[in-house]
Amino acid sequence: MSMTPMMQQYLQIKSQHPDAIVFYRLGDFYEMFFEDAKTASRELELTLTGRDCGEKERAPMCGVPFHAADIYIGRLVSKGYKVVICEQMEDPATAKGLVKRSVIRTVTPGTVIDNTQLNDETNNYLCAICAAGEGIGFAVVDVSTGEMSATALEKDASFNRLINELATYSPKEVLLDLPEADLAEVCRFLR
Repeated sequence: MSMTPMMQQYLQIKSQHPDAIVFYRLGDFYEMFFEDAKTASRELELTLTGRDCGEKERAPMCGVPFHAADIYIGRLVSKGYKVVICEQMEDPATAKGLVKRSVIRTVTPGTVIDNTQLNDETNNYLCAICAAGEGIGFAVVDVSTGEMSATALEKDASFNRLINELATYSPKEVLLDLPEADLAEVCRFLR
């Protein structure tokens, strides 16, 4: 047996986003499959079911109504998960063969823009830290407001200043591109 065409499409999209939970649009629902379904079922208290996928075993599956997806996405993101939204790109009623689907959005803790998921009292910063010549580059952005700040930190005093910058902004998400020694120090602080 081999996977159904729809499941092949899902697995191809999932292979491009292995670290995210894929919300895969099927009609009026966003469905999750395999490990994504198990995780979402546990974290969102959804019923775990199964779907014929062309293999001997049914694929674990759970889903949420598309009109309520933002609530479920917010709950997953607030728990630290990355969510990828895969939308139908054509009307299933007029599509010939498999409905075309594409990823239209990725949501992470630092990229939330839905007002119902944001706190009016604090910013929702996304931070990037990278090696920059003999120093470290530090930038934060709140994508919901457009507020941004960036600075270059000198190597000699950069780690202490970096820790101060992190404490000042308290980012919801940090992207790191640092040498291993610096990376270990920053990760130890972020825990």
